[in-house]
Amino acid sequence: MIWRKKEKKKAQYQFNSERVFLVATQPAKTAYSYFQTSSVGLSEEEIGQRQSAYGKNEISREQKKNPLVLFIRTFINPFIGVLTALAVISLVIDVVMARPEDREWTAVLIIISMVVCSAILRFWQEWKASEATDSLMKMVKNTCFVKRFSGSEEVDITELVPGDVVCLAAGDMIPADIRIIESKDLFVSQASLTGESDPVEKFPEINGRRHSHGSVIELDNICYMGSTVISGSAKGIVFGTGNDTYLGTIARSLVGERATTAFDKGISKVSFLLIRFMLVMVPFVFFVNGFTKGDWFEAFIFALSVAVGLTPEMLPMIVTANLSKGAVSRSKKKTVVKNLNAIQNFGAMNILCTDKTGTLTCDKIVLEKYINADGSDDHSRRILRHAFLNSYFQTGLKNLMDKAILAHVREENLEHLTEGYTKIDEIPFDFSRRRMSVVIEDQQGKRQIITKGAVEEMLNICSHAEFNGQVYELTDKLRSKAKRISDDMNRNGMRVLAIAQKSFISKARDFAVTDEDEMVLIGYLAFLDPPKPSSAEAIRQLREYGIEVKILSGDNDVIVNAIARQIGIDTCHSVTGVELEGKDGEELREIVGQATLFSRLTPLQKSEIIMILQQNGNTVGFLGDGVNDAGALRQSDIGISVDSAVDIAKESADIILLDKDLSVLKEGVLEGRKTFGNITKYIKMTASSNFGNMLSVMFASAFLPFLPMLPIHLLIQ
Repeated sequence: MIWRKKEKKKAQYQFNSERVFLVATQPAKTAYSYFQTSSVGLSEEEIGQRQSAYGKNEISREQKKNPLVLFIRTFINPFIGVLTALAVISLVIDVVMARPEDREWTAVLIIISMVVCSAILRFWQEWKASEATDSLMKMVKNTCFVKRFSGSEEVDITELVPGDVVCLAAGDMIPADIRIIESKDLFVSQASLTGESDPVEKFPEINGRRHSHGSVIELDNICYMGSTVISGSAKGIVFGTGNDTYLGTIARSLVGERATTAFDKGISKVSFLLIRFMLVMVPFVFFVNGFTKGDWFEAFIFALSVAVGLTPEMLPMIVTANLSKGAVSRSKKKTVVKNLNAIQNFGAMNILCTDKTGTLTCDKIVLEKYINADGSDDHSRRILRHAFLNSYFQTGLKNLMDKAILAHVREENLEHLTEGYTKIDEIPFDFSRRRMSVVIEDQQGKRQIITKGAVEEMLNICSHAEFNGQVYELTDKLRSKAKRISDDMNRNGMRVLAIAQKSFISKARDFAVTDEDEMVLIGYLAFLDPPKPSSAEAIRQLREYGIEVKILSGDNDVIVNAIARQIGIDTCHSVTGVELEGKDGEELREIVGQATLFSRLTPLQKSEIIMILQQNGNTVGFLGDGVNDAGALRQSDIGISVDSAVDIAKESADIILLDKDLSVLKEGVLEGRKTFGNITKYIKMTASSNFGNMLSVMFASAFLPFLPMLPIHLLIQ
């Protein structure tokens, strides 16, 4: 079974799920004693002891290469190995074994100069890219607020230890794996870890029934390093730092050598083809000249000269110069090329696999549409006005949908919609009701309640609905129609809220949850993480150049299919990670080859899909920006990320896009194909010329009483 090929490596870096489940099931009131800490944090003595025991809160990452090591690595290439061997042979024959007056350095110097110039060019380009990447890595917040005996203080996240009490607020990056102890409307984005675009709510206690068979990443009271607080606040206890975190487990699996790319394989094939020609022609020339002329030493020298003459000495220089030119051209287009070989792989790529969240989509929730209860468009903007009044006047923490409504109104310059209205009261949101209400009064003294919330809960409190401009009793038939309208939008990947109102309410009383009844359903609000403006055009352009695009996402299949339809990717062949788990062999290869949409994938499954596509003879690129994309970025022939990606993704990528416009992908493909074409032209020209010359010389030497060409002539011809 193909999924088992990496079992050894996976086991080596296995995340301790049992420990996390044990941490999650501890009651919040006993958590402090369980972690041997207190509500006021740790003392300086305890912090020192735990730092000695657990080390710094840092994850494994590729060490920055020493310049000398990076320079030496540029020589590790099969073709350069062939040239170096020929240079050594020329040195021995033309210098060491020759008489002083016959010593000839020309051949040796020509070969060595080609090798060194190629290495220097490659080293300089990759070193500059490395420096650019390091500067991107530094653009990240690296402090957090913790409780210590001395009080609340801001510390570097690398100084955190298990048992530290961390305070979280909106906008914070989760600095370690944390068990939530207290929370208020805490929403966390785990998109970089899971690919799920929707934020998840976190609570102090776990819902044991819901998670009895779930994944550790879905636990209600656990926040993982690398995720981000979208809204709300919380206090939690650190239980995992550094390599013991979920993020650290993934990072450790990425340290080491990358998979061999299509370009590496191509260079190896050319090198070994030349070696095979040499192994055939050199013995032939040696024996023919030895028997016909009787001078075996001279025959040996001439045979080696033929080997030198067969070799296109300028190839490393030509390849590196072309790749460097491509990298410089890409840098002018706001692209950092970390690995020179990626330029050629860009051109050779015939399949591009891409993550969805943050790469194809904007990674933010927007108000996509607002419609009446009967499904018709809200041309009068009445639904938008009610939604805006609800979001504008509430005093609680505004969630992503509230922010999307407010942003939409600002973009449309409709802030005046609140004019003439005064807030009287509000009924705050809670997660049992899944709705919130505001009570407002207009200039005529008319009061009304405006409520918005989840569709199911809203239908439960509505007795009437407004259809076609008339208010009707909400019968089962109308209720079913309302649900159908909502479901249709859900199937298109949208999150739907219903909005209702009730007028002519009594003034002489306070308002409570009991007032949310007998309401009139007036419309719906649909929200979406929309595709980037450049996504559809980029996909179309790639298809024109013969590149198939596949989506590999950890998000649910409904949203993945909806986004695919909007950007023009075929949705007929869709498969989930669960469906792949039971497949192996040819069946799995066939499914992976045919499918264009993959949803609910684990990070390991993404890497395996890339590997299967490569085994099928494809040159595969991968575009991603999350922690769950790092393995696939490393496995692919060309890993592409963006400057806003997490550090691990940027480290694993070969190319980093500094511009969110995906049209640079098309330009990269064209640049790669231009580079590939230039290299191919040189190989064809020199190989055919050298082979023809050597063949002529080889046969001529068998009949002439003298050598038709000297070794130096063969080298520089």
